[in-house]
Formats: sequence, C-alpha cells, structure tokens
Amino acid sequence: MQLRYGFRLYPNGPQRSALARAFGCARVVFNDALRVREDARAAGLPFVTSGELSKRLTASKGTPGRAWLGEVSSVVLQQSLRDLDTAYRNFFDGLKGRRPRMGPPRFKSRKDNRQSVRFTANAGWKITPGGKLRLPKVGDVAVKWSRSLPSVPFTVTVIKDAAGRYFASFVVETEPSEVLPEVAPEVGMDLGLSNFAILSDGTKIDNPRFLRRAEKRLKKAQQLLNRKAKGSSNRRKARLKVARAHAKAADARREFHHQLSTKLIRENQAIAVEDLAVKGLARTRLAKSVHDAGWSQFVTMLEYKAARYGRTLVKIGRFEPTSQVCSQCGTKDGPKPLHVRTWTCSACRAVLDRDVNAAVNVAKAAGLAASACGAQIRPRPVPASRDEPGTHPKPRRSTARQAGIAPL
Repeated sequence: MQLRYGFRLYPNGPQRSALARAFGCARVVFNDALRVREDARAAGLPFVTSGELSKRLTASKGTPGRAWLGEVSSVVLQQSLRDLDTAYRNFFDGLKGRRPRMGPPRFKSRKDNRQSVRFTANAGWKITPGGKLRLPKVGDVAVKWSRSLPSVPFTVTVIKDAAGRYFASFVVETEPSEVLPEVAPEVGMDLGLSNFAILSDGTKIDNPRFLRRAEKRLKKAQQLLNRKAKGSSNRRKARLKVARAHAKAADARREFHHQLSTKLIRENQAIAVEDLAVKGLARTRLAKSVHDAGWSQFVTMLEYKAARYGRTLVKIGRFEPTSQVCSQCGTKDGPKPLHVRTWTCSACRAVLDRDVNAAVNVAKAAGLAASACGAQIRPRPVPASRDEPGTHPKPRRSTARQAGIAPL
C-alpha cells in the first residue's frame, strides 16, 4: 500500500526564490495546456492528447516568450501535465457515475492559497547523508525529520500553504506488515456535533470545536486585515497573520483526528460508521459546525489506518434509519427533531439516548456484535415471570379468541 509522510521544510532565501519559479512555471504549463484543450473543444476539434501537449511544451521552451521554462526541472513541468490529465479523468468519471461528480478543470492563479510541485524518481532528487532534501535546480533544503521513512520514497511533492509554510510530502510503498494483535471489541460509531463521536458501548467523545474557540482571535485578525490598504506591505503581513491563525486551528483539528482514530483502531477489531452526506449538510444552517468537525477527514484516517493495521472498517448506507429504530426491540418510531435527545420506545417502553441508540443501530446494520451498554439510560419495567407463584385469572373464551390465544 502507498502512504504519505509529510515533513516541514525550511528553505533559505535563494531556495524560496527557486521554488517560487518552479511553482510559477508549473502553473503556466497547466494553464497553457488547459487553454489548448478548451480552444480545441470550442472549435469542435478532437481532444488533444497528452503526447501532443508534451510536444508543444518542448517546442515552447525554444521561443522567446517561454524560454524561462528551462530554468526549472523538466520533470516538474511534465508532472503538471499529468495533473491536468488527472483533473480531466476525474471530471469524466464523475459524468459517467464512477465517482462523485465534480467540475471541469479550472485555470490556476498565482494568488491560490496552495502552490505545489512534484518530483518523481527520474528527477534526480535525493536525501543527502546530512539529512537534507536535494532538489534539482533548487539545492539542499533543510528538513525537520519527525520520524523515519519506512522505505525509500519514489516521489516527493513540495507544498507551500497560505501561511507561507513549506512542506515535503513523500510517497512510499509499504507492505501491511504492521498488523496489530486481534482484540475482541467491535463498535459502532455515530458522528455528531454536540459530541464528536458516540460509540455503541456508551462512550461519548467531546467535540473540541477548534474553529469556534478560535473565532475571537480570527475576527480580530480579519478586522486588522480589512483596515490595511490593498497592495501594501502591511496588508501582506496582516494576511499572513490571518492565514496562520486558520492554520493553527486546522493543525489542532488534524492532530485530534489522528489521536482519536489511532486510539479507536488500536482498541477495536472492527468499527462501523455511517456514510454521511457531508456536502449536503454543509449547505444547511449547521455548515460552520459541520466543517469545524471535519468528519470526512476523520473517516478517511480511519480507512487507511484500518487497512494498514489489519482492522475492519464498515460503512453503512446514509439512509439507514438509525435514529428512528429502537435498539432494544427493533420498533421504528419515525423521525424525530434534533432537539429530542432522549425518547421512549412506544413498544417496549425503553428510554433511549438518541446518539447511543444510533451508534448501536449502526453496529447492528454493519453486522457487528455491538454491545448496547449505555443505550438504555433508565431500566424499563420487566413483567413478572409466568412461573412465578400466584393466581392468574384465565381469560374468557371470547377475549382469548379476540387476542389470538388458543383456548385452554
């Protein structure tokens, strides 16, 4: 399986300039190729192939207007064309129903928040004995190694985010040799907003709400940015402060997702989650809270960690009535408003916690041996046993016949 490992880069002044040239050249090549294909489509001509685009790129380096493309590694430019092919493939696959629908490729801007270039193995990059990352036509860049790579990487992507930070993302090929010992617990999980995650064993994990907690600081930084004159140096500095404040909240959320997903994978043999329609929920009045929770990123972490460590992750359909069915007797009581956090089953009279009950139903729908501990928050009345000593009146013949009871 392929894994990504990200590390912080600290390029010096000349190296930042060289990376800026690489970002700009990759963006220009992408936009030129996209323009060629769009013009061909508008003129009714056949789709321009990748080989033809590569030939045009090579020819453009000899022209005065594009001679500066030779200042960067040619691999970076070719990978930019591969990125365009991937964007078109995803667009066409969405039209054919092979993946979620997405828009056609769009032109890139130098003002985009994220800039990146990719170096493959034939680019000649390597990790030096001193622990630096040697990039062609850039130099030896200092790297903050937080852990060792499990194998030799075959591609590296250099990324610059909105906060002006540089990262190196290595892709390595590893075997799933880190299989954890088998454990007994199997849990269902219901993701929410009041609590981030509720497990079928009754455990509730609080929602940290990183964006909500940082709103005051973000508001102040945004106000200072709005007061700066456009195009000024002070505005550029204020924009970086806003970007760093957002990056701090995003990093804290990502760290929380990593710690929680690792804990769940280590402690449970199988985990069941619901396939939520996050895009749809992000268009409601709960949009900010939904984005703040980051459910999609968390489930993605669960997926690759389950595959890596030999665990099982099961996704159930988003239309399963997990909040409408009693986990004790299976009676469907119908939809309930969001403000109803506990409800009483009309059949068995069990008083259920809405979230824990949904987590138990998620586990049952996935076929897991989920424990219903915590789903019932008050014990329901239990009828007396039939063999208990005492006198029980016999029903009349007509009453027994109406109730469907065989006459004694």
